[in-house]
Amino acid sequence: MKEEKINKLELGNYKPLREVVFEYLRTSILNGELEPGERLMELQLADQLGVSRTPVREAIRKLELEGLVEMVPRKGAYVADLSVKDILDVLEVRAYLEGLAAYLAAERMADEEVEELKNVQSQFENSLGNMDREGMIALDNKFHDKIIEGSKNNKLIQIVQGLHEQVQRFRVIYFNEYSQHEDLVKYHKAIVDAIEARDPKKAQRYAQIHIEKVEESILSWKKKKKSDFWI
Repeated sequence: MKEEKINKLELGNYKPLREVVFEYLRTSILNGELEPGERLMELQLADQLGVSRTPVREAIRKLELEGLVEMVPRKGAYVADLSVKDILDVLEVRAYLEGLAAYLAAERMADEEVEELKNVQSQFENSLGNMDREGMIALDNKFHDKIIEGSKNNKLIQIVQGLHEQVQRFRVIYFNEYSQHEDLVKYHKAIVDAIEARDPKKAQRYAQIHIEKVEESILSWKKKKKSDFWI
């Protein structure tokens, strides 16, 4: 583990220490600061975070229950790997859910919400032009969230939120693995244009094609790397 990834915690928090450590490590995994396959050593983490080993141990156990950490007998705790199949399974579901969300958003988003979506897309393009990967990740997340929220369907929003962790881990790795993101801009714009034109069917179609194009890039990557794991 690279020591610069982990900083001492700000402990002026009303939450139990184990929860503070858990949330910090969980965020570090989701943001890609702790990478798939990386070993989590209790003593080293405790020293770097400025806490005892107990809250670290408890946090790791909770992360294991969430599927973000894998315990390997006689070896210790590791950040759970992302398999290509897991990613493709999530994207397969996501294509239909986001297609539905885009369909509903075209019908239900207020005009000011559409303008906000267009602004996020413009910021995404600027981040791409500057090769600002952190900005691209954050704005891609924001773009899709706004469409989901624009569906005005609380059950759909809850279901998509249930996939958030896996999608976020994938999103971080995807933007760091690939340098060609023109298709993202192309289909983001097509989705926005369809929503602005209040064309639900076209918005749905472009949202699904967008996810399918990402799936194609992953399958191409898998064939090239000849690996069942993302990294």
